[in-house]
Amino acid sequence: MNYELFIAKRIIAGKKYKNSISSPIIKIAITAIALGVIIMLIAVATAAGLQTKIRDKMAGFNGHVQIVNYDNNNSSVSTTPIFIEQDFYPEFKNIKGVKNVQVYANKGGVLRTDTDFEGIVFKGVSSDYDWSFFKEYLISGTVPDFNQPRTKGVLLSQTIVDRLQLKLGDTIFATFLTTALSKLPSNRKYRIVGIYNSGFPQFDKNMMLGDIREVQKLNKWTENQVGGFEVLLDDFDDIEEKGAEIYSEISATLDARTILDSYPAVFDWIKLFDNNVWFIIGIMILIAGINMITALLVLILERVQMIGVLKALGSHNSSIRKIFLYNAGYLILKGLFWGNVIGLGIIGIQYFFQIITLDPETYYVATMPVYLSISSILALNICTLVLCFLMLILPSYIITKIHPAASIKFA
Repeated sequence: MNYELFIAKRIIAGKKYKNSISSPIIKIAITAIALGVIIMLIAVATAAGLQTKIRDKMAGFNGHVQIVNYDNNNSSVSTTPIFIEQDFYPEFKNIKGVKNVQVYANKGGVLRTDTDFEGIVFKGVSSDYDWSFFKEYLISGTVPDFNQPRTKGVLLSQTIVDRLQLKLGDTIFATFLTTALSKLPSNRKYRIVGIYNSGFPQFDKNMMLGDIREVQKLNKWTENQVGGFEVLLDDFDDIEEKGAEIYSEISATLDARTILDSYPAVFDWIKLFDNNVWFIIGIMILIAGINMITALLVLILERVQMIGVLKALGSHNSSIRKIFLYNAGYLILKGLFWGNVIGLGIIGIQYFFQIITLDPETYYVATMPVYLSISSILALNICTLVLCFLMLILPSYIITKIHPAASIKFA
């Protein structure tokens, strides 16, 4: 057993193939594994980054779950009010995982300047609103302050500001229909206190945020009437489960819909990323495995004489196979090491410097987002190691076909 271990150590240390015919084959196998890991890490990080960023933006504009009147179910504009006095407001007492419950009301209108106009949805919110999302994408100014009797400050997107040639601090004129039956519009003046740029054109091009009391006055509502409630969750992965729980807790006259239900096309699209990632992972592991099989076979054929000597000295096939499998495992680990170093380095560069940009009109983000959890890295490396190693077991059986008498003469 001692001589087998000695030979195994010699092989693993690389002293037996450093200048041998198998050397370039082994280098190619290690490189293939490293490149495969790099590509898999980048694929997982970019797919997860896009999914996370897009769904966070959707939740930032709409909440994870919206509670609305059935009459408002298919409209982006609040038409039928809901009384603010609800058992679930300001918090759900029987549902865990709810971060915040906030009121809102939407009103369609038109912003006007001396030379141009732009259609908008005025989203009125209150002091309970979670501004963390918009503060992240705020490029100038601040969010509206509701700690005063009347707030005329509004938050506009960079898209609307550029189209209307406005700037921070400007006064803008807005026109609304006060009620659905009214033929006389209502004209209001607001002041731009903040400008944001979320990179989500679907909302940036028409969203204006301000005081919900303005929408209540425009709709002739009382102070205890709102358009609906937005529910923010602690964990997006629980959205379907929590959506069902919320629906069971609210009144029969109200409806609870998740953003998955409101924007199915967007979420069906980002689900396709998972299929692409699994396809890339499968292809990369297959390529890495094939290269490792080639390297293992070359190692075995190059050491036919050594195998014959070991068998003549009484070594079992299983013991000899273990020597080569251990060596192959070492090569896989070496490839994984360099693949992780380079792959995580590339991902880190993109995360901090945002070198790669995207078209927001197509991808809803201006730069390529990356996100990679420790569990994903570990799972990817363990799966690659295990699958590549399992792929080597069958080819290693070629050792059992080598006969000592013939192999010792093998040149």
